[in-house]
Amino acid sequence: MASLGMEGNRCFLGWRLTCVFGSNRFFSASRDKTVLMWDLHGKVDPAQKFLGHHLIVTGLAVSPDCTQLLTGSRDNTLCKWDVESGQCVQSAAISRNLVTHLCWVPGESYVVQTSEDKVIRVWDTRGLQVSQALPMKQYIQMHCDVSADGNYCLTCSNGFGGQGCESTLWDLRQTRDKVCEYKGHTQTTASCVFLPAGTWGSPVLATSSHDCTVKVWEQSTGACLSNLFLDGAGPLSSLAACETSSILCASFKSGIHSLQMDSSQAPALQEVLSF
Repeated sequence: MASLGMEGNRCFLGWRLTCVFGSNRFFSASRDKTVLMWDLHGKVDPAQKFLGHHLIVTGLAVSPDCTQLLTGSRDNTLCKWDVESGQCVQSAAISRNLVTHLCWVPGESYVVQTSEDKVIRVWDTRGLQVSQALPMKQYIQMHCDVSADGNYCLTCSNGFGGQGCESTLWDLRQTRDKVCEYKGHTQTTASCVFLPAGTWGSPVLATSSHDCTVKVWEQSTGACLSNLFLDGAGPLSSLAACETSSILCASFKSGIHSLQMDSSQAPALQEVLSF
């Protein structure tokens, strides 16, 4: 893999990253309002640039076939891009829709979006219109994820002192009300992800928080199965599910932590590496 040059520093100092499984391409959104596409086995320079947002780009979602890219920004705008040409083919703006995250629904033309206005929107990318909105939450929604089967959406909120700080499960097939809530963090829950099926025995999800903890939850009951405190890591900013028993956790103060499930007794997370 070619090592990224000075311009490539944007990738690591940027606001968001996303990739497509089975592809060598990944995308980075930077504080300089640009979005770049990189080839893991290509040149040092970015393979494509996407220019057009007026403020920080805070959401990235790429279609499963890697032909379309959807971006969201603090400029209240979503843009749909043609990946090959780098051209914006459509845009839509909603007042006060300060995007916090985007997630493509597997196998569908829909994208879920969270926002600082506390509304969770589901966009139809074919016409770049809101197809439905989930019931508004009391606190800002910071992050979202969609299950592998495309049926469920997970969001999480900001908060302090245990107020807010929850994650919420929604059924995208009927969006009248939440399915389950996961409460236990004492500060903003910054990231939430579905974990691959298998190792845990039942459907599970994970959350990370500014309170320096990572929690694993049973999806159906909301029971907390494991709680790991990363001492000295500072606020935890994001999670990525890897293998069935492996999770990557990014922190503000101590880089990235690799976590694994220890199944020798009860299911529990343990840190195995940091970098």
